[in-house]
Amino acid sequence: MSSSPLSKKRRLSGTETKTGSHCSSSNSVRTDLSHTPANGMAKNGNDAEIDEGLYSRQLYVLGHAAMKRMQNSNVLISGMRGLGVEIAKNVILAGVRSVTVHDQGVAEWRDLASQFYLREADLGKNRAEVSRLRLAELNNYVPVTAFTETLTGDFMTDFQVVVLTDSNIEEQQQLGEFCHAKGIKLVIADTRGLFGQLFCDFGEEMSVLDTNGEQPLSSMISMITKDNQAVVTCLDETRHGFESGDYVTFTEVQGMTELNGCSPVEIKVLGPYTFSICDTTGFMDYIRGGIVSQVKMPKKIAFKSFSSSMAEPEFVLTDFAKFDRPGQLHVGFQAIHAFQKKHNHLPAPWNKADGEEFLTLAKEVNAAQTGSAKVEQLDEALIKKLSFVAAGDLAPLNAFIGGLAAQEVMKACTGKFMPLMQWLYFDALECLPEQEGGAELTEEECAPRNCRYDGQIAVFGTKLQEMLGKQRYFLVGAGAIGCELLKNFAMIGLACGKGEVIVTDMDTIEKSNLNRQFLFRPSDVTKMKSDTAAAAVKQMNPSIRITGHQNRVGPDTERVYDDDFFESLDGVTNALDNVDARMYMDRRCVYYRKPLLESGTLGTKGNVQVVIPFLTESYSSSQDPPEKSIPICTLKNFPNAIEHTLQWARDEFEGLFKQPAENSIQYLSDPKFMERTLKLPGAQPVEVLEAVYKSLVTDCPHSWADCVAWARNHWQCQYSNNIRQLLHNFPPEQLTSSGAPFWSGPKRCPHGLDFSTSNELHLDYVVAAANLFAQSYGLKGSADRAGVIKILQDVKVTPFTPRSGVKIHVSDQELQNSNSSVDDSRLDDLKVQLPSPEASTFKLCAVDFEKDDDANFHMDFIVASSNLRAENYDIPPADRHKSKLIAGKIIPAIATTTAAVVGLVCLELIKIIQGHKKLESFKNGFMNLALPFFAFSEPIAAPSHKYYEIDWTLWDRFEVTGLPPNGEEMTLRQFLDYFKTEHKLEITMLSQGVSMLYSFFMPAAKLKERLDLPMTEIVTKVSKKKLGKHVKALVFELCCNDLTDEDVEVPYVRYTIR
Repeated sequence: MSSSPLSKKRRLSGTETKTGSHCSSSNSVRTDLSHTPANGMAKNGNDAEIDEGLYSRQLYVLGHAAMKRMQNSNVLISGMRGLGVEIAKNVILAGVRSVTVHDQGVAEWRDLASQFYLREADLGKNRAEVSRLRLAELNNYVPVTAFTETLTGDFMTDFQVVVLTDSNIEEQQQLGEFCHAKGIKLVIADTRGLFGQLFCDFGEEMSVLDTNGEQPLSSMISMITKDNQAVVTCLDETRHGFESGDYVTFTEVQGMTELNGCSPVEIKVLGPYTFSICDTTGFMDYIRGGIVSQVKMPKKIAFKSFSSSMAEPEFVLTDFAKFDRPGQLHVGFQAIHAFQKKHNHLPAPWNKADGEEFLTLAKEVNAAQTGSAKVEQLDEALIKKLSFVAAGDLAPLNAFIGGLAAQEVMKACTGKFMPLMQWLYFDALECLPEQEGGAELTEEECAPRNCRYDGQIAVFGTKLQEMLGKQRYFLVGAGAIGCELLKNFAMIGLACGKGEVIVTDMDTIEKSNLNRQFLFRPSDVTKMKSDTAAAAVKQMNPSIRITGHQNRVGPDTERVYDDDFFESLDGVTNALDNVDARMYMDRRCVYYRKPLLESGTLGTKGNVQVVIPFLTESYSSSQDPPEKSIPICTLKNFPNAIEHTLQWARDEFEGLFKQPAENSIQYLSDPKFMERTLKLPGAQPVEVLEAVYKSLVTDCPHSWADCVAWARNHWQCQYSNNIRQLLHNFPPEQLTSSGAPFWSGPKRCPHGLDFSTSNELHLDYVVAAANLFAQSYGLKGSADRAGVIKILQDVKVTPFTPRSGVKIHVSDQELQNSNSSVDDSRLDDLKVQLPSPEASTFKLCAVDFEKDDDANFHMDFIVASSNLRAENYDIPPADRHKSKLIAGKIIPAIATTTAAVVGLVCLELIKIIQGHKKLESFKNGFMNLALPFFAFSEPIAAPSHKYYEIDWTLWDRFEVTGLPPNGEEMTLRQFLDYFKTEHKLEITMLSQGVSMLYSFFMPAAKLKERLDLPMTEIVTKVSKKKLGKHVKALVFELCCNDLTDEDVEVPYVRYTIR
C-alpha cells in the first residue's frame, strides 16, 4: 500500500463474559493492591515471573525489562463510560500490577452505544462495579478493583499512573496539580461525538529509555582513520542507517583495540557508509575488522503541569491536512466544560440555539486566554459542529483514543517509547453526511430514543441506524483485529436488524492469543476462534446477527463463497495475517465490486486502507519490494549474524524431519512418484532419491538408541567435520588473489567443536534431534538426559579426515555457474536399491514445525542447532525468546495498536454505509504509537487507462453473455468476431487463469479444432478441470490490437454462462 510505510509482508491480521470472576471482590473501598487473585495464579510485582506463553507477542514489542517495570505499576482509571472501559481493557491485557476502576455514576441508555461491558439489565447500576467483574476476566494476573467514592489526594497516592476520563475541568485542574506535585503520572482522555482529546503529564523529569522501540542497528567496519574526529567507514554491502546524535560502541576491532567495549560514543553521520567519532590520534593503528553497534541512550524529558500546559499548549498533529484544528479544539473543549457547568448538561444534539450559545461561550473562553492558547480567529462552523455532536458517544472514536491513551499509560509505567507531548486532538468530521446543498441533520432526527444506540443517534440520526442494521458484511479473520472489529460492529449496531455478519477463521484459540484477542478466555483455548468470538459479541449486543465459519478463503472454498454469496454482501473487512490471503480477497472484492476495509499492525505500527469500487485503487495496486533473502553460500558456509544461523537451523529442521519423510511417504504410496521425480531438472532426481534411500535404508532407525546414535553422528558431521573440511579448503591464514585475508569482512573464520556430554547445549541438541528423528519414524522418544548419556557411551563416531578435491562455493554466482552433472549410473543404482513400496512396513510421519508448543522439541532443536553453529563462527548466541521470534517469523503485536487501528477502520465503515462518494471524504491512515506519529491521506484514485476514446480502470470489464436466450453457447469464432464488430478490437491472445485458449501463433490444426467449439468446452479441455455448478461466469484475459494494429491495454472479460 503506497500510502503507508508499513510493509504488506508484515501486516497482520488480526470475546464476553461469564460473570463470577476469580479476582478481588468489588468494593467501594479499595482492597490492598498487592494481594494474589483468588484463583492462585501468580501476582504481578517484583517477584513475579513473566508468563511468556501469554505475553509472548507483546514481549517482542516491549522487551522483558519494560514488562517487569509495568508489572510494578498500579493504575487508576476514572470514568467507566465507553472510553474508560476501552482504556481499562487495554491496560489490563498489557499486564500492569493492578487496575482500579472508578465511577460514581450509574449506567444510562447513552452509555450502551460504546460501553461493551454494560448490558441493558445493568441500567441504573454503578458503572464501575458492573464493569469490574467483566474486566477482571481479561487477565488473571491483574487484580481489578472498583471504587465509587469521590477521588481524594490521599487515595491517589497509592498509584503510579492516574487516568481521567469523563471528568470536568475543575477536577482535571485540581487532580492534575496534585499529581504533578506528587510525581504521579497523569493521562486525561476525552471523546465528544466525532472529536477526541488526549493529554499527558509524566512529571518534571522523566527518563525515556528507548524512544522508538526499533532494534539497535549494527554494521561491519572496513576502515577507521586516526584523527581528532576519526572517520569510520562501513562495508558497502548495506547502508549503516545511523543518524547524527546516535551513540555507538565497538567490538572485534583489530589493531585499534581501544575502541572495543568502549563507553558509548556520539557520532556525526557523514554519508550512507561513513560517520565520525571521537579523537583516535592516541590509539593504535587500525588493522581490520570490527562491528559497530548502536546503543540506546536514556533521554530526559520534562512535562508542564495541566494548568500551565493549558495556557501554553504543545500539540501533536494527527492530520497534517488539519493544521489549525488542534488550537481551535483546545478552545472548543474548554467551551464544552463551560456550557456543562452553566446548564448542567451538554449542548443538545444538532440544536441550533445551543450551537449559537456554545459559539458565544467559545469566544469568551478564547478572549480570556493569556498564553499561546489564544487563537486569532475561531472557526465558527467547526465550533458549531462540536456543539452539535458533543452529546454523542461513538465506539470507533473511543477505540481510537482509548488505544492511544492506554499506550501512553504503558509509556508512563515503563519509560519505553516517546510519550505524547502533551496535547493531542482528533476529529472525524468526514463521517458526517456529505451535504448536498448544505442539508444538515435535524434535532428531531438525533434526539434520544431511550435505546442502546442513543449515543450514536445523537451524531448521525436514526436513518444511519436503520441502514447499519440491514448490512450484510463478511469479516475474514477472528484474531486480534477480528475481535476488535466484532466488538465495534456490535456496539454500532451493524447487522442488528435484518442484516448479517459472516465471520470466518479456520484457527483454534491458543494461549498466546489471550493477550490481545480480548473476546477469548483461558477456558476457550483449543476452541474455534470464529464461533467463540461470535458467541462473545452476542453477549455484548444480543441483537447482532452473526454466523461463524471455519473456512480458509481461497480457490478451494469458492463453492461456499460463490457468486450468490458475494453478490449478497454489502462489503468485506479483512482481519488477516498474511499477504496472499489479502491479495486474494482484494481480487474477489474487485471482481464483485464490493468495498473492502483493509488493516494491519506490526508492534506499535498500524495502517488502514479503504478500497471503494470505481473510486480508489485496490490493495493489490501497489506492492512492497520483496524481502531481502540471505544468500545460499552465506547460510551454508559464511554466516556472520544470528539470523543466518537461525535460518540455517530452520532449513536443517525441514531437511531432516519433514522433507525426507514426505518424499518417502510419496514414494511408498504414489505409483507416479518415480516418474515425476525423474522428470525434475539437473541433479534433483539423484538428490531426491538419495534422500529417500537414506530415509528408508541407511538412516532408518529401529530403536530409541538408534535415534540417539544418529543425532550424535549428525552433530559430529555439522559442528566438527564440515567445519574442518571448510578450513582445509580455506585455511585461517589464506589470502585472496588480491592479497587480502580470505577470512575478513563478512566472512568469519570458524572453528570446529568437540563433543562433550557435560556440555548442556551439546546434550540439548542430541535429545531434541533424537526425539524429532524418532517422531518421524513413529518411534517412542525420551527426555531422560541420564539415559541419553548412557546410550552415548556406546555410540561409535567414525574418525574424519578432510578430503582434497571437495568443491566449496564461495558465492551464489559461483554456485549458479557450476553445472551440476547428473550421475546416471548412481541414478540407476538407486532405482534398483530402493526397497519396493509393496513390501514396506514403515510408519513414517513428516514433522510440521510448530513454534508455540514447548513440549514438542521443535524450538529446543532450533535453539541448540543455531547456537552451536553460532559458537562455530563466534557469533553471540540468541536465547529461546529471540530465536522463536526470528525462526518462527513471529509478528510482534500489542492490544493498544489493534484497538486504535480498528477504531479508524470503523470510522471508514460508517462513511461507506452512508454512501460517501467523494475521494477526499475517505482516509487511509498510518500510525506509529511509539513515536507517536500519525499520517492520514486520501486514498489514491484508481489509475485510468484508455483504448480509443474509452477510459477504464481496474473496476471496469467487458460483460459478455455466453449463453444467449436461444440456448446455443458462443463458440471461439463467434467470441473473436464479437470483439471485432462490437469493440473494434482484434484479439491476439486469450487466456483463462493459467490456460491459454487462443493465440495468433497457434498451430493451424489446433486452431481449426478449437474455433467452432463452445468457450466452456475449450476451457475444460485445456485446463483438464470440470466447471463446478457454482460457477456462474468465467474471467478471460485479453491481448488486443486496435484498427491501426497497435497493441492496446483493455479490461478483462466477464463471460456469463449461467
